[in-house]
Amino acid sequence: MNNPAAASALANAASRSIVHVAGYSSCGFYRRAASVVASLTLLFPSKFQLVEHEFPTREAYREWLIRNNDGGGGFRDGVGRRPTAPGNLRATSHASSPFCWLSSPRPPSSASGTVGSESPESDANIDDVVEFIGGCDDTLEWCRKLLAVQEPREREREGGGVGGANMVPDGHDPSHGYDYDLVVIGGGSGGLAASKEASKLGAKVAVLDYVKPSPAGSVWGLGGTCVNVGCIPKKLMHNAALLTESHVHDVPHYGIGVTREMEAGWSESYGSSEDNPVPPHGWETLRSNVQNHIRGLNFKYRVDLREKEVTYINALGSFLDAHTLETVNSKGVKSTVSFSRCIIAVGGRPTPIDCPGGELAISSDDIFSLERDPGKVLCVGASYISLECAGFLRGIGRDVTVAVRSILLRGFDRECADMIGEHMRGMGITFIEGVVPAKLERTEGGRVGVTFSDGSVDEYDTVLGAIGRTGDTSKLGLINAGIVPNPKNGKIPAVHEQTTTPNVYVIGDVMEGCPELTPVAIHAGKMLVRRLFGGSDRPMDYRNVCTTVFTPLEYGTVGYSEDDAASKFGKDNLVVYHKYFVPLEWSISPSRSHTQGFCKAVVDKHTDKVLGLHYLGPNAGEVMQGFGTAMKLGCTFDDIVETVGIHPTTAEEFTTLSITKDSGENAAAGGC
Repeated sequence: MNNPAAASALANAASRSIVHVAGYSSCGFYRRAASVVASLTLLFPSKFQLVEHEFPTREAYREWLIRNNDGGGGFRDGVGRRPTAPGNLRATSHASSPFCWLSSPRPPSSASGTVGSESPESDANIDDVVEFIGGCDDTLEWCRKLLAVQEPREREREGGGVGGANMVPDGHDPSHGYDYDLVVIGGGSGGLAASKEASKLGAKVAVLDYVKPSPAGSVWGLGGTCVNVGCIPKKLMHNAALLTESHVHDVPHYGIGVTREMEAGWSESYGSSEDNPVPPHGWETLRSNVQNHIRGLNFKYRVDLREKEVTYINALGSFLDAHTLETVNSKGVKSTVSFSRCIIAVGGRPTPIDCPGGELAISSDDIFSLERDPGKVLCVGASYISLECAGFLRGIGRDVTVAVRSILLRGFDRECADMIGEHMRGMGITFIEGVVPAKLERTEGGRVGVTFSDGSVDEYDTVLGAIGRTGDTSKLGLINAGIVPNPKNGKIPAVHEQTTTPNVYVIGDVMEGCPELTPVAIHAGKMLVRRLFGGSDRPMDYRNVCTTVFTPLEYGTVGYSEDDAASKFGKDNLVVYHKYFVPLEWSISPSRSHTQGFCKAVVDKHTDKVLGLHYLGPNAGEVMQGFGTAMKLGCTFDDIVETVGIHPTTAEEFTTLSITKDSGENAAAGGC
């Protein structure tokens, strides 16, 4: 075995070589786990030893595991109190067969093979327990990980090598006297994921969640930004725009809804099919259905917390010290809750427009539940949130203007951002560039009059501010816990999600430098609690994270933009492959056939490693997700072009890339 990671795992296992498997004789899962561990002892007899604890009946096994004859706690409770590994706490909720654990090494005379005894309780000494493994599935997974031959994890974490996350000791002791092992502040996607994972690992957990009304008065239920005022309603309204666009530009050209009279008329005039007129759109129907779906999700999350035995506290929390929160509920009733560890997962809120009358603007916190038709809309800002909202509002037939201070989609690939802007202009969205609102005021007709920084004036039914987001930390009392957020954006600095106060952690949008993406918060939360309560040391990889901007021309990306790669590695060290193409599904729609999709790969010229992938076209999220796995595994450009594509799809365009930018050749796709 020449792999250092696997060799290290085996060396580590050698110091904890006694594997105990307890269960009852008729249990197939017990037999399976014992058989797999027995195979391990045959492969490595000097490193592993199996000790079986076979009980004659299920009742006898449960009596030993859960209800000792002396009336005290069972064996599992004793294991849960062992401080040697954070994951031992999981043992207290384990009630099935088998029950597997590691114990201290035996003397050399019995250092290999399989051991059984006449009494299954013998050799089950709580004082020797080192680490609780789990049940059958957990034990099989433990064996797989132990023997897996993997390449060093530098392919997973750029520059990270094989090592794990170096955490500062936070003083956690399983025998602490606090109310909870873990309190999570924030019931969004990241906070919920972290809390449920921690409970699964045996921790006593509470979640605090309280939605402060937006300046316009909008409130929502459990689930955070993504579910209530972000990803979910945005994607549904984006889909409404896509359906409308397809009805107008695609449906008639596929013969759907076309009568013989229409065909005859087309033959007499232009000789080809024509687009449908833009259909009427009922904002209230869309808003109501979206909100009903969201309320169903809110209820599901409440039920899920109860089933996972996580305490839900609907109150606003603020730190009194590093182990205590003061809570205030909607009725103003105050209380306190104490904890050994805390995770801050409060996310962010839209940054308000800072000009006279700025309170007349709404934000993404309000648009999805707006109880009146948005009408003529001004979107302030060139962020992905602003462009996504502008896109779906125009897609359902509203008059939309976007005010841009500098550039579109700062932080994304410049070439792709410019193509998105061009496409949005082509669908009738007005862009006012180099301006910001200087003043907002209510007109006599009830609209919002906007005076821009260049002196121009216009009126709108709705002004939507989307100029950025600020960490929602102003009410947390962070200074009482010894934490100082960034004064510019309210976000909290951290290393491996650990703040300057070691027992207080932070995940998601509120963490300084963290990508503002729901799956990032979810994954970071799970990985963090596995380190805190599950014995893991694996850090979160924030580099190669896929994302999609749901503008009318969707944009999927992973890795470096072309500009960022040139800045980091040097332009002369890159080769950029690119291609323009018309998605097949658009090719027979006259008004769509001129719209091009686009893809490119940014590649290290010397190693052939792919540094970034970018895609513009339909179903961008679905296309990019699989390439995210390839990027995480360190794929090369040759890996991609040697992959046989699925035909006919837009994703296969990556597998046929061959034209480089430096060549100056025409990058338009041809043929099939």
